[in-house]
Formats: sequence, C-alpha cells, structure tokens
Amino acid sequence: MESDVEKVYERVLGSPGLVFMLGGLDTGKTTFALELARRASAAGISAALVDADIEQSTVGPPTTVGLKWINDSAQVDRASLRAADQLGFVGSLNPREHLLPLVTATAKLVRRAREAGTRLIVVDTTGFVAGIYGQTLKYFKMDALRPDFVIAFERGGELESLVGMAQRFTSAEVIEVNAVDQFASRSAEERVRFREEQFAAYFADGSSRWRVKPTVFMPTLPPEFDLSRLDGLVVGMEDGRGSCPGIGVLEYEASEGILRMVSPVTEGVRGLRLGSSRIDTEGRSKGPVTLRQLFGTE
Repeated sequence: MESDVEKVYERVLGSPGLVFMLGGLDTGKTTFALELARRASAAGISAALVDADIEQSTVGPPTTVGLKWINDSAQVDRASLRAADQLGFVGSLNPREHLLPLVTATAKLVRRAREAGTRLIVVDTTGFVAGIYGQTLKYFKMDALRPDFVIAFERGGELESLVGMAQRFTSAEVIEVNAVDQFASRSAEERVRFREEQFAAYFADGSSRWRVKPTVFMPTLPPEFDLSRLDGLVVGMEDGRGSCPGIGVLEYEASEGILRMVSPVTEGVRGLRLGSSRIDTEGRSKGPVTLRQLFGTE
C-alpha cells in the first residue's frame, strides 16, 4: 500500500517548484528533503538543496546557509553534500537572535537557484518552531521565498499555528505529514557531536593561517578595541559581490598582539563579518557571544 509520504513525493515531482520544509527536531525534514532531491535528479529534473538549518547543517559548515546543486542522484548523501556550492553566512548556531541574517541568507541562495532556472528547490529549515520567535522566523522566510509547497511534518500538534499561518498568508499548497514514530529522536549529545564533526570536516580540508588586519571587519572595530576578545570567533568571508566564499576562526596571539584567521579558503576575500559563536578548529564550542558583548554595549 502506498504510504502518505510516497504520495507527497509524487505530488511534488509532478509539479516541481519551491518546497519549504517545516517541522520540529527529528521529524524527518532533512531525510525527506534529500530523498526528494535524489528522486528529482533521477527523473531528470534540475534540483537544488538550500540548507538553512544553521545548527545541524548538512550542506556547508554550521553557522551558514548552504546551497548544493543536485547533479547526480547517486551522490545525494550526507558525505557528498557536505561541501556547499555557495554559502550565506549567519554566524550563529541559534536562530532566535539572528532572524534577519538567516532570512536574508536563505532568500539570497534561493534567488540564485531560481536565476539558474532550477526546477525543484528544496529548502530545509531549523527545528525552531515554538513561540513568537519561531513563528516570526518561519513567517518571514515563507514571505520572502514564496514557496509552491509547504511540507509540514506534524507531531503532536506542535505545528498547528505554523500550518495555519502558511495556509492564510501564502499561496503554497500545504501538505501535512504525520511524523510520529517515523524517526528516532537524537540526544543533545548526539546533536553536538554531529555539529562538531561538520565543523571539523570543514577545517580539516587544508586550512591555513594568516594575519588579519583590524580594519577588515563588519561591524567596524572601534579605536583601541581589544583584539583578544575576538579569539575563537567564527567569521564569514565576503567577496564584495554578495557572496560568501567560506568561514574562518580567529586566533589571537597574545605574545605578539596579533590576530590570525584559520580557514581552508585563501582567495577571493575582501572583508570579514563577525559571527556570534566561538569554536576551535576541531569544532568544539567555546560558547556563544553577542555583538553587544563584544563591543561592550551591555
């Protein structure tokens, strides 16, 4: 007997467009998104995956939104998808305090996929669906992207408000899928380990260190800023044309009073955007920090 999920695959592939994934933690959004992209590629439908789950990234390192062109259905697996074709920098693992950069980065990459004539664009999202902030994030994402389909992985009524929002405020076809018992929940430790592995894999790819001038940052550092406050901070690279070639981690050398950046990307960088996460190059978190804290304004 055909499952509900099988019917959803058939419906979307029969009329491909922009598919917006909606659901809480461990409801199967990413598994569905990857399989949908694989089936599209196998059917000769041009496809792209936009991964906007900044904490549990499949495409690109955590703290970023990643775009991946799906050119080979046999290569739609997590290892093959890890290297993004394009990135948008958010700079945080927590969407709650970074709604604007998350929405704008996602919209930018979706626009590029559309400009390339991609027939099926699958947007994976975070599991942040609760409360006013969760509703706000999902509303403005849908408003900016104008999806053709919203696939809601419902579990225990947690998406009732968001499903209603999608039905009232978008022209998308909203399809609800029962997520109960389909996927085992991961522990907090497992989620941390996966995130660290994604970070470590990114920085293991031939990372270099070079000195960074204090004048290259956004926001601009004030005069006499203590550079040691930037130690361990994730930064996003910008090429001056609206693209993010990659990310890096800052290191402060106290004995010399200089700042260096560690990154596998060494070319095409004109400026650095300050993030709000501290890590080491093994991917281990050193804790979050806000820009207000960095600049001493709170």
